[in-house]
Amino acid sequence: MVLYFPKAIEMRKIWLVLFTGVLLYACSSVKDLPPTVTNTGWKAKSIPASPQQNDGDPEAGFDYISNGDYIGSGIPYEVFEKRALKGKMADGVLDRPGINEKLPYTFTAFKGEGGVEVVNGNCFTCHAAEIDGKTVLGLGNSFSDFRISFKTLAKAMDLGMKVRFGKKSEEWAAYKDFRDYFRASAPYIKTNQPGANPAAVLAEACVMHRNPEDLTYSEKPNYTIPDYAIATDVPPLWHLKKKNALYYTAVGRGDFTKLLFQASVLGIADTTAARNAITNFKDVIAWIKTIEPPAYPYDIDRQYLTKGAILYEKNCSECHGSYGLHSDYPNKVVSLDAIKTDPLYASYAMRAPIVEWYNESWFATSEPTSYFEPEAGYIAPPLDGIWATAPYLHNGSVPTLEDLLNSYQRPTYWKRSGKTEDYDREKVGWNYTTEKNGKGKWNYDTTLPGYSNAGHYYGDHLTADERKAVIEYLKTL
Repeated sequence: MVLYFPKAIEMRKIWLVLFTGVLLYACSSVKDLPPTVTNTGWKAKSIPASPQQNDGDPEAGFDYISNGDYIGSGIPYEVFEKRALKGKMADGVLDRPGINEKLPYTFTAFKGEGGVEVVNGNCFTCHAAEIDGKTVLGLGNSFSDFRISFKTLAKAMDLGMKVRFGKKSEEWAAYKDFRDYFRASAPYIKTNQPGANPAAVLAEACVMHRNPEDLTYSEKPNYTIPDYAIATDVPPLWHLKKKNALYYTAVGRGDFTKLLFQASVLGIADTTAARNAITNFKDVIAWIKTIEPPAYPYDIDRQYLTKGAILYEKNCSECHGSYGLHSDYPNKVVSLDAIKTDPLYASYAMRAPIVEWYNESWFATSEPTSYFEPEAGYIAPPLDGIWATAPYLHNGSVPTLEDLLNSYQRPTYWKRSGKTEDYDREKVGWNYTTEKNGKGKWNYDTTLPGYSNAGHYYGDHLTADERKAVIEYLKTL
């Protein structure tokens, strides 16, 4: 099932209107970052499958991911309606009934504590995006911008709520859980790179203030984390049906229902609310498994396809799998020694305090169990719909497939327009210009910690004609 919709409105603007904040684009400190992992002693390993719940209802799952209360708490609806909507027409992407009919697809209204209608972001804030002027559900959003002062936003939200409702109101009670965890995570989720997503840091900062047994709020943090947000690109949801482990380092093992409702830690109250969420996420997973990547919408030079398929099988299939009648995906993690891409994200994951917290928490000690097992490497992802998933590598540092297959031409600083229809059909990815530095709204800086475009040199030995053949084949996946 391919989910295409008309062009949607830019939700980043609505967010900024809702939460009046001050834009600060300074880089974060890197003083607490860990040393990189070296000498892993292995080249690649396949991750075995874990038992999963496969009896979900896809229709119910789509309804829950679009309209459900899995975030738990949020901003009162009347505030959102007054500050953000202001008579704007709904985008129609989700075609939702009731109160959500008029909301942008990245937000959901639901009943919070005391029956108060609240609004918060949903999964499609990160896992839906535009390409070629159309919105595709399940596509990772590489056009988000987290380079703002979230501490300023948190203070502004508190001030507005106190003035409008007061701390003894039902509205404050329905807002409080989201408020506590947003304030806790705010100092850590500001990035220094446009398009990079700090979802992993957000979760780590939230559970830093959660009791591991019942997930209730704890004023005293369970551990400390660096003040530098190591962010990543967002993978497409349709990869899930092939994966045996989640996230770029394959750290997420066990039952996927607990691993997938990661955003819920931003606003749920406790394990009772969490249990309700994972029960419904069995259906969400069933819906995700129905998603198919969009077909490449432009011309393909078919004279290259046979040659490209042969070259792909010889050079790429060992890690990324085979496609067609005899499709197979090996779920292979490639070590940092072998892949040679930026090691910071994987190196931190090996020592991240959330790993111990998670493996001693309700997530790992109650059924169905999930657990964290980081690897000193990165998963070689499935390539279904790869044409739509630029930029490339785990940190989104490479703008096109041609650059990915020829490391010599990768730009150190590159800039895209920020327009989702600005697509390069030849190189396959985003049109960009090479810049002199990383300063600018959509300038990517590969010299920053965690965002190097090094590694994955497996296409460098190919001729220009062979690269073209591989790219034409990749367009068909």
